[in-house]
Amino acid sequence: MRLGIVVSETYWELLTSKMLDLALKTAKENKVETEVLKVPGSFDIPYGTQILLEKEKIDGVVTLGAVVQGKTDHDGVISYAVANKLLDLQQKYEKPVVLGINGPKMNREQAIERIPRAAEVTKACIQMINATSNK
Repeated sequence: MRLGIVVSETYWELLTSKMLDLALKTAKENKVETEVLKVPGSFDIPYGTQILLEKEKIDGVVTLGAVVQGKTDHDGVISYAVANKLLDLQQKYEKPVVLGINGPKMNREQAIERIPRAAEVTKACIQMINATSNK
């Protein structure tokens, strides 16, 4: 099994580097190989996901990022657009794509509290690959 991981570099030091570390640790504990693709921001995650899904050796993709609330509703717009596109990609490529992008309506403190979700979504992707491998 080979798992793709797409991670946003926005909030790298504060959040996403830690999320990636947890995802890689979880994959290793489950004896799953990984391929990581870093992208500039959460809005770029769908394109990075598509690049990995096009590879025959990738069985599923975990997406990691954080969309922190600002002074406008931009966080909601980004989160909605990204989630919808990821669902489309999952259907198109018939491979699991798991949403590990925290937000919207989340402040920095809440984002830090949600870092452990990276391990949960990695486990979920592994479970989905196992559940759908004989489709």
